[in-house]
Amino acid sequence: MTGIKPDTRPARPYFSSGPCAKPPGWAPEKLATSSLGRSHRSKLGKERLAHAIALMRDLLRLPDSHRIGIVPGSDTGAFEMAMWTMLGARPVTCLAWESFGEGWVTDAVKQLKLEPNVLRADYGALPELDAVDWTHDVLFTWNGTTSGVRVPGGDWIAADRQGLSFADATSAVFAYDLPWDKIDVATFSWQKALGGEGGHGVLILAPRAVERLESHTPPWPLPKVFRLTAKGKLNEGIFKGETINTPSMLAVEDAIFALEWAQSLGGAQALLARTEANAAALDRIVAERDWLGHLAADPASRSKTSVCLTVADADEAMIKRMAALLEQEEAAYDIASYRDAPPGLRIWCGATVDAADIEALGPWLDWAYSQAKGR
Repeated sequence: MTGIKPDTRPARPYFSSGPCAKPPGWAPEKLATSSLGRSHRSKLGKERLAHAIALMRDLLRLPDSHRIGIVPGSDTGAFEMAMWTMLGARPVTCLAWESFGEGWVTDAVKQLKLEPNVLRADYGALPELDAVDWTHDVLFTWNGTTSGVRVPGGDWIAADRQGLSFADATSAVFAYDLPWDKIDVATFSWQKALGGEGGHGVLILAPRAVERLESHTPPWPLPKVFRLTAKGKLNEGIFKGETINTPSMLAVEDAIFALEWAQSLGGAQALLARTEANAAALDRIVAERDWLGHLAADPASRSKTSVCLTVADADEAMIKRMAALLEQEEAAYDIASYRDAPPGLRIWCGATVDAADIEALGPWLDWAYSQAKGR
């Protein structure tokens, strides 16, 4: 630890966990703009929306049997759309180990008036996954953005499950190799691993989810933006780019830029490799400092994207001082822990970040820690 200000700053000090860093080389003038000022229902508008869906399918290596829809309200809107339209047919289990998982518990209990079985764990840990009853519909976050804890894979999800698996996968897609045979419903937003703009969510449905939609009528009212069926059948147009409400074509073009950038690198494996390299670089920084630690103690369930760190002797005020110092020096932006999480740092290591910038961050963390402690 040193109080000497480093000479070299990260070239791109964007370590926010959402919205996340833009892809390297991004610039607004590089976005296609021919769809702007046009109807999203025009031939061109539909083509661009369908192109975004095709790119996501390719990069996620998604089976043809799974539908992909662009929906309103970011990941939250997509997940609540799934809850409102599909829950109520079976008992429900909610897994909660961070703030967004707790949000789904609140929706299930207070809004939908269900009585879910809730399996909880403190920040930094996972609930007992083997205790999940797969006769239930099961709601969980694949990667806890605010806790730095992820499920270690899909082995805990029963292959012969009777209920549906609902995965909030917003900090996991494009960063992990997801087992699509174990996921019935997945949601995410472009502003995480793609560094895209907010406002739109993505909803992925496996055949079992479609079957539920066509066989189950929820007992509560459905807002127009949640309606996925018409006359008892899935509205297939939604999954071909015919969005429920008007999308931002600028946000769509921004997402297309990121998806095409990912393809140019080599696709899914390249994104996973970049994420792994970034997480490994941050691991080395933590290992070399006795005042830094991982909030998620178990490496098997430690996030490789939204990495949450503990800081010795730090309270919320000290973390705010560190984050402010780093922002003032343009060395790191937005790295304080989430407001509901224990005081610490949160550093995004997804594929749109460069490993060299993670490495350059280490000495700046030393400096900020020293300054914040008054040394």
